[in-house]
Amino acid sequence: MEVLIILGILFLALFIIVPLIERSNMRVSSETASKIARWIWPLIMISLVIQLVMMMIRG
Repeated sequence: MEVLIILGILFLALFIIVPLIERSNMRVSSETASKIARWIWPLIMISLVIQLVMMMIRG
């Protein structure tokens, strides 16, 4: 039940935030987007390793 509540809140936030971002005309240049994209996979891998270590320490 808690998972459904969390999913509901996330979808509600999505339906509220996306139109606000579209109205603000905030645009990201392709150069900025490529700089951000370059960091996404390493950060995901680091977070996965940290989670794995935390799971191993707990039990």
